[in-house]
Amino acid sequence: MSFRDVLWFAAAALRGHRLRTGLMLLAMAIGVASVVVLTALGEGARNYVEGRFTSLGTHLLIVLPGRSETKGGPPPLLGETPRDLTLDDALALHRSPAVDKVAPLVLGNAPVAWKQRDRDALVLGSTADLLPVRHLTLAQGQFLPETDPRRSPPVCVLGAKLRHELFGPSPALGEWVRLSEYRFRVIGVLAEQGRSIGVDLDEVVIIPVASAQRVFDAPSLFRILVSASSREMLARTKQDILDIIRSRHEGEDDITVITQDAVLATFDRILQALTLVVAGIAAISLIVAGILIMNVMLVAVTQRTTEIGLLKALGASSHTVLTLFLTEAGLLSLFGACLGLAVGQGTSWLFRQLVPEFPVQAPLWAIASALGIALVTSILFALLPARRAAQLDPVQALSQH
Repeated sequence: MSFRDVLWFAAAALRGHRLRTGLMLLAMAIGVASVVVLTALGEGARNYVEGRFTSLGTHLLIVLPGRSETKGGPPPLLGETPRDLTLDDALALHRSPAVDKVAPLVLGNAPVAWKQRDRDALVLGSTADLLPVRHLTLAQGQFLPETDPRRSPPVCVLGAKLRHELFGPSPALGEWVRLSEYRFRVIGVLAEQGRSIGVDLDEVVIIPVASAQRVFDAPSLFRILVSASSREMLARTKQDILDIIRSRHEGEDDITVITQDAVLATFDRILQALTLVVAGIAAISLIVAGILIMNVMLVAVTQRTTEIGLLKALGASSHTVLTLFLTEAGLLSLFGACLGLAVGQGTSWLFRQLVPEFPVQAPLWAIASALGIALVTSILFALLPARRAAQLDPVQALSQH
């Protein structure tokens, strides 16, 4: 039989048992669609996290007080606490030529009030450099003034949602709000920013860093955000930060510097592992579909014993019968995989329409793997019934009829 005859015979056999063919196509399609949709969600989560971090800038470094390290020996008799980061530490970082911007951060919660309206809000104390370092956008007014960070002018910038809740339709610029026991004049309003690294920037109050230290009576800094002059200068910037702080802290390495690349790499590894795990779980459904094909074809061999005997009586070899059954399994897996791929891609498209900021898209390796596993498992599981059909004796097969 020619290859064309084999394809025609296999297709005719599938059309002759529509219900059985439909069920096997459905099982294979569900398996492939599951792999495509789950990997698309995992890839979408990875791209979403990467995009959020990239929006902060590609050469950002974060300086934290304390150092992550493993120490040996007995514990000290007296308690040791990491040395605090101070505003002078932050200002000293400008000595490095690799540093472009430095934004010290003081963080806290405080009640914010205007006339009869008040609510609690997250307060960020920083400098004018916070605007370019965090890539913030203003909707109205201006950001913090570029003055000596040690000064504490009574001005503030409100997040978009906080400004709406406090002032409603009334203008906010130039008005005075009460923050804890102090009064601040509103000089700017942020455009809608959404959440960034767990902070809802639409509900924050940004004030000068010295003012925040006064409000919270805290001379130490929460973090220092440093922007390198270029992405290529990240390593040198990190080393300069360590050297400068060490020289100010009596030779102690008591800070941790995190680069954005390190944070991104960590999230990438975690989300990539999760994507592979869910893809592996979904791939189990493809194996189940392969087992279903094997069982159905075993029944088919029993039902088609006379047909197989007639083929052999007309001169078909065992190899030809084996090829016919494997071709049927191949066609089933191919059409089922294509149907599942269409369903999976359609579901991903629907996700993208409903949640545009979540870039759901199945990676090419997942699509290729799903199609490959579908074809391989179906043919492997079809080998047993195909060999059983090929080994039938034509005389005995026809005598059963």
